[in-house]
Amino acid sequence: NFVPQRSFYPHRRRRHTMASGGAEAADLLVAKPGEPPRRNTFAFVCATLASMTTILMGYNLALMSGAELFIRKDLGLADEQVEVLSGSMNVFMLASILAAGWVADHAGRRGTLVLANTLLMAGALAMSLGGSYAVLMAARFVTSVGVGFAVVIAPVYAVEISPASSRGVLSSLPEIFINAGILLSYVSNYALASLPLHLGWRVMFAAGVVPPVFLAAGVLAMPESPRWLAMRGRDAEARAVLARTSDTAAEADLRLEEITQAVSAQADVTGGVWRQLLVRPSATVRRILTNAFSLNFFQQASGIDVIVLYSPLVFKQAGMASNTAVLAATVGVGVVKTCFILVAMLFSDRVGRRPLLLSSAAGIAVTLTSLALTLCVGAPSPARAAACVSSVLAYVAAFSVGFGPLAPAYGAEIMPLRLRAQGASLGAAVNRVTCGVLSMTFISLAGGITMAGCFFLYAGAAVAAWVFVYVRLPETRGRSLEDMDVLFAK
Repeated sequence: NFVPQRSFYPHRRRRHTMASGGAEAADLLVAKPGEPPRRNTFAFVCATLASMTTILMGYNLALMSGAELFIRKDLGLADEQVEVLSGSMNVFMLASILAAGWVADHAGRRGTLVLANTLLMAGALAMSLGGSYAVLMAARFVTSVGVGFAVVIAPVYAVEISPASSRGVLSSLPEIFINAGILLSYVSNYALASLPLHLGWRVMFAAGVVPPVFLAAGVLAMPESPRWLAMRGRDAEARAVLARTSDTAAEADLRLEEITQAVSAQADVTGGVWRQLLVRPSATVRRILTNAFSLNFFQQASGIDVIVLYSPLVFKQAGMASNTAVLAATVGVGVVKTCFILVAMLFSDRVGRRPLLLSSAAGIAVTLTSLALTLCVGAPSPARAAACVSSVLAYVAAFSVGFGPLAPAYGAEIMPLRLRAQGASLGAAVNRVTCGVLSMTFISLAGGITMAGCFFLYAGAAVAAWVFVYVRLPETRGRSLEDMDVLFAK
């Protein structure tokens, strides 16, 4: 493993060495050659508790893929209403996504996650009791606000609590739990499909009422982000948290020194956070924002939420007639998506972010092309349906090894400290707008250019994503968060 501090920032290395009392201090943040990445158990537990909030995002988002089959019949909804109800979460989330950074900077990362769990509980309860389209839309709004807070702040907290040696693993946890939630929603769809029409879909949503209570209690038991504490001038508390979340005591001192230097440097910058982000960003901040926004755009432009929401329709188009068979196939999609995300978790700190993102984009392009060809060749049949399911499984596997977990994690880790929460909010907003456009137009677009044409279009976006990653994205493996400004200074 190379040590980027030596190549890019030698004067910082000397300062670290002096501050920490030994020549080995500069290498504390990076595993030595041949050694597996270090693991800090307490940091892992904290990042896990924060990230588990996103399990409810995946559950509520994907649950509609099966529930809409029953809601449509029970409430007599039209295709356009189902399309809006399914995709509206991405639009509703924008309000809380854009506010999440401000809330997290004032109330703390923990307080924001507790608020997210409260809203998720209320939204799930309202959804299960809804008896009309208007009530369901209102419940979807409440759920979406909670999801918006969770999807922004969970990755920020995981990144900020993690030592550099295991940041790739821990920053992947939010996406892992999103996928776990998607899998649980597919299992719920399948297991409850045999209940009476009026009851089945309500029980599906009611299952999401209790977990947020326990998650909120767990979040309150974990420490606040050390970087947020340092921003508030609470250095002693930040040092105590760093002592428990670092691999060694010397590394804790080193991390605190870098954080306090970053806070001091940000305090010298004139203008508010939004001015530094959008009105008068520096060249370095512009490069960081370009990368973060583009990754979030390409993650959704490759059509992942279309597959998550509309895979039952895709399977039916290919020739799968039975609702039971369709829902069983979606369970398979959820299993593969969850399992393959572990590849990114295991290898992002060993192989690096760039190789995984490049491999993922290439795999997405190939598998989407295969899916499109399957849908436009021949008549609906069991063989065609099997080929379609195989292509979808290969697609979600390719997505999960790179773009799924690494796009939001990379965007969060490269943001400067003072701009991280709001910058992550903007990145998530780009992600959700893109997702909302695709999910709320898929049925209509498929009616115009065919379903196969949609997937050819998404495959083209994956090709563009590969080119972007190859040309624009530097490797961040092994770097401390405070060294990212060096990486993007040129």
